[in-house]
Amino acid sequence: MQNISGVLYEYLQSVQSYIAPPITAVFLLGIFSKRINSKGAMATLIAGLVVAVLRLSLELGKGSLDQDGMLYAFGNMNFLTFAAWFFLFSVIVCVVASLLTPAPAEAQIRGLTYGTLTAEQKAANRNSYSTWDIVFSLLVLALVAYVMISFTG
Repeated sequence: MQNISGVLYEYLQSVQSYIAPPITAVFLLGIFSKRINSKGAMATLIAGLVVAVLRLSLELGKGSLDQDGMLYAFGNMNFLTFAAWFFLFSVIVCVVASLLTPAPAEAQIRGLTYGTLTAEQKAANRNSYSTWDIVFSLLVLALVAYVMISFTG
């Protein structure tokens, strides 16, 4: 832990930047696209594991790397910058792998993506929340925005 960051919060966020991007890419693409399939999802998660292990290894061993080299730059990159690029990489892997393999059957994904929801499912979704739910959600968002603005140094 101390080799990655001396601050516990930064360490936790850094480790999260290795795990979250591939999972988030698969989840979001799976919800919003009818074309994403299981082979694309697995390729993304496996590629994500390989990149995460590589990044962690380089971050832990960056002291023995040439400071002008590409491997040092990859291992020394800020974890937030790494997470953004890693998410983009994960999206590309998922889309390309899904396009290179057969699309899932329509019956298999019916009701699972936004594009395949039936009219009954959409109506049930609209009826599942009330005006008060929206009001309280907006109140929570306003409270979070207030706290973030107030405590920004």
